Amino acid sequence: MPGRPDDVARQFELDRPRLRAVAYRILGSLGEADDALQEAWLRADRTDTSEVANPSGWLTTVVARVCLNLLRTRDTRREEPLDDGARAQVAGTGTDPAEEAQLADEVGIALLIVLDTLGPAERLAFVLHDMFDVPFDDIAGMLDKTPAATRQLASRARRRVRGVPAPEADPPRRRRAVDAYLAATRGGDFDALVALLHPDVVLRADAAVVPTPEPFTVSGVEPVARGAMASMGRAGAAAVVLVDGRVGMAMAERGRLRVVLRFDFAADGRMTGIDVIAEPARLNELDITGIG
Repeated sequence: MPGRPDDVARQFELDRPRLRAVAYRILGSLGEADDALQEAWLRADRTDTSEVANPSGWLTTVVARVCLNLLRTRDTRREEPLDDGARAQVAGTGTDPAEEAQLADEVGIALLIVLDTLGPAERLAFVLHDMFDVPFDDIAGMLDKTPAATRQLASRARRRVRGVPAPEADPPRRRRAVDAYLAATRGGDFDALVALLHPDVVLRADAAVVPTPEPFTVSGVEPVARGAMASMGRAGAAAVVLVDGRVGMAMAERGRLRVVLRFDFAADGRMTGIDVIAEPARLNELDITGIG
């Protein structure tokens, strides 16, 4: 039975926490999720909803379509790094950093990072179906695709999110070493970090990390450790992931992939090389997946 317009308004308030959760998982940013909810409400308020039989499902569709448009707009700007003005604007959206961090922990930082590497349609299909049990028939209408094609999108996304077991070239101790690197740099444990580094270790960073004409390079255990501590102290959320099939690390800012670390190891398991990648074009070339 179709509902009255005030039924939709009432349902929006009842569903607000769930709709916000949907938007956050699709967009990866709490500020953008709140903007999406505001836009969705404006669209709902301007629409004749007298024939809407399922207000909750209809509102989910409206929010998902707003998020899809935001993802596609964002996708056209992936090659453009944020300048200082844009960063200030993002930081000034009024989002509570503590709430953002709590949500990231609840969802999973590694998951959010891998989701950011998916195309808009893959991300929408995976989030709605696998995380919120929305039927593929409904998602297909949002994407203007067949249910079978939508199912394939979700399947591809699922493979990337779930990842694959680390290959033989990256034994478990390398995973433990990267875990320890993350813990040491996050916890400020300089001695623990030094213990992970080979005497001949070299850290390389591109111009998006250190704005110099030539790629920035530093060598030696203590200089590399100091540089690693400084860079991680300024970083956002970080997680261990597979980078081109090898154990590495990715860092995100408000749900957006910003920095990737690749590691080289000596035979004894200590790190001989750390590549810090932040240039958007280089990030787009990397294959980043979860660790199964």
